[in-house]
Amino acid sequence: MRRILLASAVAAAVLCTALPANAAPAKEIVPADGWEPAPPVPDYFWDAGTRCDFPVRSTAVLDEVVQKVIRRHPDGKPSLVAYRGPLLVRITNTVAAKSHVVDAGGSALVEYRPDGSQMWHIVGPVLTTFRENGGTLPRGLYRLDGVYTLDIDATGYKILDMPLGSADPLCPRIT
Repeated sequence: MRRILLASAVAAAVLCTALPANAAPAKEIVPADGWEPAPPVPDYFWDAGTRCDFPVRSTAVLDEVVQKVIRRHPDGKPSLVAYRGPLLVRITNTVAAKSHVVDAGGSALVEYRPDGSQMWHIVGPVLTTFRENGGTLPRGLYRLDGVYTLDIDATGYKILDMPLGSADPLCPRIT
């Protein structure tokens, strides 16, 4: 995938429109190859102590991520989506005004489960965060790179399985 400002960013991709009972569903306009622009990565802000010891903002400076819905749940919501494309994100310590641009342009195949959990199969770099006691890495912002999976339960708890790659903590880069 070319992103991971995880679950929240992808949750923005799952937008539903209610139709009147007698209305015919609109036809989706999807390019012939099935790839279409992914929803833009939103800006994020984390208070001091939630990811780093200081407040942090993230802003996409280049977002050319595309997505391809491979499979849908019976209700029509995506259940398996592929993501790829360039993504650069600036993370900023808003107190010290120190920033760092992160390449988060990996590729991912994401399974969206009915209970709200997700399984990410990723190759390449992505940006993600871990809250305190929120997964298999300590609290922080990370650039993950390699071949790995990220299993996110419905509460947001993240299990990183990385047979090949690295997890680069980013808070020290903007201290």
